[in-house]
Amino acid sequence: MTTPHALLAFLIASSLLTITPGLDTALVLRCAALAGPKRAAAAAAGICLGLLTWGLAASIGLGELLKASALGYNVLRIAGACYLIFLGAKLFFRRATSPNPALDPNQTVGSDSRSLLESPRRWFLRGLLTNLLNPKVGIFYVTFLPLFIPAHVNVILFSLLLAGIHAYEGIVWFAIIITAVRPLGRWLRNARVAKTLDRLTGAIFVAFGLRLLLESRS
Repeated sequence: MTTPHALLAFLIASSLLTITPGLDTALVLRCAALAGPKRAAAAAAGICLGLLTWGLAASIGLGELLKASALGYNVLRIAGACYLIFLGAKLFFRRATSPNPALDPNQTVGSDSRSLLESPRRWFLRGLLTNLLNPKVGIFYVTFLPLFIPAHVNVILFSLLLAGIHAYEGIVWFAIIITAVRPLGRWLRNARVAKTLDRLTGAIFVAFGLRLLLESRS
């Protein structure tokens, strides 16, 4: 496989993976709908930094270590599962208050609304942790990236290039999501709609967390 062919094949495969619904998409979609584009962009940036971090770890062998070490994998798996279940439960049981008081000054700002209006830095950290605490991302990079690395290239640099392409695709995809949600802002700010979206997103997070918690490695 030549370098141009490898890059083209990876571009197509990673694009399909990027647009496949999952935790990252659910987090950015929910944030864009209820907390605004600035915070959603911060969450997306955290997720993409997580992808780059996993790509770097895989390229220098940490991913292989994680794949081989049952203890290391299980520690990260349990921590990630607990984090996802905590976030999901918090979303699912959130009270139906005004989702974005900054856009509706007549509403009272409750504790749940304040959580939505956390600083972009907090949303960045939330996106980063959601990605980094998912060991399946690391396993994916270890098993997926080598398929697209040609012979006679610097493995570390080429792996980082592929991870960078994947992260860039994530940025583009999240930008599309955030832009698409903006025209629906008034409807999504309805308390009943916001509550439904919170419950749906929370259920997705809890389901992923439980699946991660209960899975066994062969």
